[in-house]
Amino acid sequence: MARCTAPVKGHIRGGGADCPACSGRYGRSWGSYSSYGSYSPPSYSPPSYFSSSGSGGRNGGGSRKTSRPRWARPGSVVWYTPVEVQELEPVRQNIEKRATLDLRDIFLCHAWDDRQGSAKDLHDRLEARGVKVWFSEKDIALGLPFLREIDRGLAKSRVGIVLVTPHFLKRIQGESIADKELSVLLQEGQLVPIMHGTTFDALREVSPMLASRNGLNTAEDSMDEVAAKLADLVAV
Repeated sequence: MARCTAPVKGHIRGGGADCPACSGRYGRSWGSYSSYGSYSPPSYSPPSYFSSSGSGGRNGGGSRKTSRPRWARPGSVVWYTPVEVQELEPVRQNIEKRATLDLRDIFLCHAWDDRQGSAKDLHDRLEARGVKVWFSEKDIALGLPFLREIDRGLAKSRVGIVLVTPHFLKRIQGESIADKELSVLLQEGQLVPIMHGTTFDALREVSPMLASRNGLNTAEDSMDEVAAKLADLVAV
């Protein structure tokens, strides 16, 4: 009669499958795992939101900040959602086409009531990063025709940004100067809306065309991060 090898050799595999005394006892169950030696765990793919390409949620929502655009400057510390990269790419292409022209980097469109608040804050953060900004508070001198100077500012800037605030929403409903600036920027395809203190849903109620453009949002990034992304965008 065969003797169990466990006291001397142990059961080397299969809980006794190689033991002359116990192999019969485990043979049936071992047969169902006969491919165990060649088993490899299933491969794991990270969820799609870790990808650095593809579309994400509307207006940058629903996507993780996992992307770096091709125009990101060396040493840039800001990350983007895939939607932000996708929407800013056409703007970047326009900037590159006009890189050789002597132009301001950014035309800052804002509501009059924000000129000493959020608009000035964004302007100062951009200029601190070396961005040349057309800003009505400093570029329209007293006595000059306001509309004519705005037209000149638009013509002399590579790209426009619209600081969308609650004050801006009120102004645009009244078809103010901001509305005129907005129409030109939308027509030229050189527009980046910056949401600040309001939502795209609120903007959609007064300007569906502007709300259809994805942009940057201070509810998702700090004002400093928004300025850093814009500085990356216009660097040539």
